[in-house]
Formats: sequence, C-alpha cells, structure tokens
Amino acid sequence: MELNYIKDDEKSQYVKRVLTLDDYPEVKGWDFSQPFDFDKFIEKYFQTGFQATNLKKAIDVIKEMRKEKAKIFLAFTSNMVTSGLREAICYLVKNKLVDVLVTTAGGVEEDVIKSLKKFVIGDFSVPGSMLLENGINRTGNIFVPNDRYYLFEKNFVPFLEKMYLKQKELGRPVSCEEFLFDLGEHVNHEESILYWAWKNKIPFFCPAITDGALGDMIYFFKKRKSEFYIDVTKDMTRIVDLAMNSEKTGLVVLGGGVAKHHVLNAQIFREGCDFAVFVNTGQEFDGSDSGARPDEAVSWCKIKPDGKKVKVTCDATLVFGLMVQAGFVDERK
Repeated sequence: MELNYIKDDEKSQYVKRVLTLDDYPEVKGWDFSQPFDFDKFIEKYFQTGFQATNLKKAIDVIKEMRKEKAKIFLAFTSNMVTSGLREAICYLVKNKLVDVLVTTAGGVEEDVIKSLKKFVIGDFSVPGSMLLENGINRTGNIFVPNDRYYLFEKNFVPFLEKMYLKQKELGRPVSCEEFLFDLGEHVNHEESILYWAWKNKIPFFCPAITDGALGDMIYFFKKRKSEFYIDVTKDMTRIVDLAMNSEKTGLVVLGGGVAKHHVLNAQIFREGCDFAVFVNTGQEFDGSDSGARPDEAVSWCKIKPDGKKVKVTCDATLVFGLMVQAGFVDERK
C-alpha cells in the first residue's frame, strides 16, 4: 500500500489517502512451545520481518517459477562451492531441479579439488602470515592447504592434453560449455556438481574461465601449446539462445560479480526474466551490479516489469539450505 495522495474525481483535487493497516499481517514469530513443524516454521518467517520476510518471499518465488515450469538458471560465485553449499547445489543438479548453471573459475576448480581432497573449517582470525608459513590458504574461515592444488594440477593437466587433442580432431576450439561437460566426465565423482551436470546434460557456463588456479593451469599449458583455445563466444550465443527459446525463465543468484551479471545479461534478449531471486550481502550505493536490487535490473530489461522478484540481503550459507528444502525438496513430495 503506497502512502501518497489520491485523486478525488468528484472534487477534481488530490486528497490525502486514508491509511488503515487492519488487513496487514501481524508481526509475530514462531511459538517455540508448540511441536516443531518445518513448513509452519518457514511460513512464520513472513511475519517475522526484516530479511526473514524476504526469505519467505524468495521461497514463494522459487515455488512459483517451478509451478510455472520456468527454465531455472542457477548462478553462484566460487565461494559457494568453497563452502558446504556445494552439497545443496549438487543436490539440485543431481535431481534435475535446475536447468542452467553459471559460475566463476573458482566454482569449477574447487568442485574438482573437493573431489580429490576435503577442505576444512578453520578460523577467520588466524594470521595470514602464519598460514602462509604453513602452506595453507584461507577463504574466510575455511582452510585449503597447498597440497590440494598440487593434486589439482596433477589431475587437470592430463585433461587439458585431452581437450587439446579434441580441438585438433574437431578442427576448432572447444567452447567453455564443452570444456566443462567433458571435465564433469573426467572428474567422475558423485559429490561433484560438474559430474552431475555432465550426467544430466545440464548446460554449465563459466564466463571467467581464466580466473583462479584454473587460469594458472591454462597459462602454463598455453605456453607449451600456443594453438590451444577455449571459445567463450560460442557460450555467449548458447546461453542467450537458452534464454530466448524458453517460454518463461527464473533466476536464482547466489552472490554477485560476473556470475550474477552474466545470467542477467542473457535475459535482455527476451526482454527480461519472469522470476528472480537474489541472495547477497552487496549494497547498491556504490553502483555495482553485485549489490543492485532487482528493480535496477528492470531498468536494464533484465527482469520484466511485472516479474516476481526479491533480494535477500544475507550470507547465502545462512539461508540457501532453507530455500532448497522449502522451495525445491518439499515441493517434490
């Protein structure tokens, strides 16, 4: 309900709107004295206020995009794979609950690395110099020892050799989508996002393929095989075609940066997506796309003006598990 002036046609003048809140939902949280019921507990989030209300709205948008059989584009930054959200994303891909994937190089390489050796929980406050001396890399409070990258190199270089030979056989560079498809087969691990994307033939895009350790390995390989290429232009054509040839599209975007913008940009060609759920901690005051609210995307024709859209301003590790359970898992029952 807007708090503004309305026109009184009889008097041909604007008068103040009479505001009543009688039909507004009461602010009221979950009663912990009653037996726990997950569905009712999540339902109560709407009446809790702040970002809890937005979380419930996001779950409802996900349910609607699934009900309307929209093609669901799931975009996520690499730190989502660094964390335990890898399992949530893997579940969605394994069960064909999403239709298109977009991530950054770290999201690819860390999915591969975790298939080889685990990451561990550390601490935000451990001095970087101490970790450096012990050959440990820190992503927030998650520790990734250097030996994981040695294993990655040992596993990944033979794959690059295979892709180089495939390029020779095809007489053209492989696309990034083809590269990731074959990588999923190469990983051959049932806890891997890449593996299930390959198994279920779900399109997977990585517009920033040369970033991170993945890019480092490509750099060294390119020094030896200067004629090796990955065709990212073919991927641009492919993701736009997927968007354009869909009756309805829905976006679930975890984090910001290139993963968020790439999946949004593809929607311009169909005059905007029908549904959009953003989860990130970015703010709009610096003009970044990462922190921009969904309504800004409307101005760019990335989300339809009447599209269902919501942003949950929150660390995705706190809420995405609830979104998967309530928006995807429960809807399958």
